[in-house]
Amino acid sequence: MSDIEAPGVAIAPASSVAARIRQRRSEGTGALVGYLPIGFPDLATSIEAAVALVENGVDVLELGLPYSDPVMDGPVIQAAAQQSLANGFKLRHGFEAVREIAAQVDAPILLMTYWNPIVQYGVDRFADDLVAAGGAGLITPDLVPDEASDWLAASDRTGLDRVFLAAPSSSEARLRRAAELSRGFVYAVSTMGITGARADVDRAARGLVGRLRDVGVDGESSFTCVGIGISTGAQVREVLGYADGAIVGSALVAALAEGGVSAVAACAAGLAEGTVSA
Repeated sequence: MSDIEAPGVAIAPASSVAARIRQRRSEGTGALVGYLPIGFPDLATSIEAAVALVENGVDVLELGLPYSDPVMDGPVIQAAAQQSLANGFKLRHGFEAVREIAAQVDAPILLMTYWNPIVQYGVDRFADDLVAAGGAGLITPDLVPDEASDWLAASDRTGLDRVFLAAPSSSEARLRRAAELSRGFVYAVSTMGITGARADVDRAARGLVGRLRDVGVDGESSFTCVGIGISTGAQVREVLGYADGAIVGSALVAALAEGGVSAVAACAAGLAEGTVSA
């Protein structure tokens, strides 16, 4: 990054996400990453719920920007996103939520978003507004590193983290690019928690983390967090036995849908128990 930046452009500090994961590893455990969609069931409640996650043991927040065609999300998250959009969610509400949450808790805040809304908003404008709101970076599930030149430039300019996905089906070359270009952590997509064949599922997740280690994710200066299907403290503990962080989404969204902020707080506390003895 250049030492001289354009006047009036905020610059994010060195990766607060990596720093939080490193802190948790130094304590002998790993990080818990919690996902909730912004605007569900309404904007004010989604902000309150995100704060409650941190107050109950979540180390890093992943906040989803509702999208009209969430092809990579499961039914629980899709339903929440559709309700948020029906309530009138706009992209500016995402920055408002980040700003309000960052004023109340010190956990790093990542936005999870499909790439098209950012392109429509303007990549540089989006990066600058996210930094100004207090955000730490982006998780971009449908953007691969080889097609991310605009985002790489904007995130280098502003210092924002960029989290790319890796899957068991990814080639060694794709894994290496994700490892080289991610900042904060690499998101290892698992199928943990599905019904049946649990041993095979866990073997796939462990194998993917091992492959990422082989291509450069060393667990010291770079990290891997495993997500998709984790729903209990026991599963968090299991994942943290071989990865740097565990990502939980649908279980938290379902708790919020069924029981409101108190229920999602209790769910987060139960998940956080899995980090204590990891």
